[in-house]
Amino acid sequence: MALAWGVLIVSGCLETLWATALEASKNFHRLGPSVLFLVALAGSMAGLAYAVTHIPLGTAYAVWVGIGAVGTAIYGMAVLGDPVTAARLLCLLLIVGGVVGLKLLH
Repeated sequence: MALAWGVLIVSGCLETLWATALEASKNFHRLGPSVLFLVALAGSMAGLAYAVTHIPLGTAYAVWVGIGAVGTAIYGMAVLGDPVTAARLLCLLLIVGGVVGLKLLH
């Protein structure tokens, strides 16, 4: 079970990677980021597929999306100049709290 959770966490991080690579690919006009997008997407989906064989689908999917969403939002704020506001940070903390709660209640 611990392996499935570890794979799920890595898969969520890969979701952040493919989302940021998608933006960097400039609509698939840049080869490097486009290839990174495809590799990270495949790895993320494969990890999620493995995790749902050991973790309930709803829990696994919510955790996967939460990690990807928070990671991508932080990347946007840290690298792309997306606005950093108290309200945005609070919302991200709520997502993290939900992910942790799903793990603890599993």
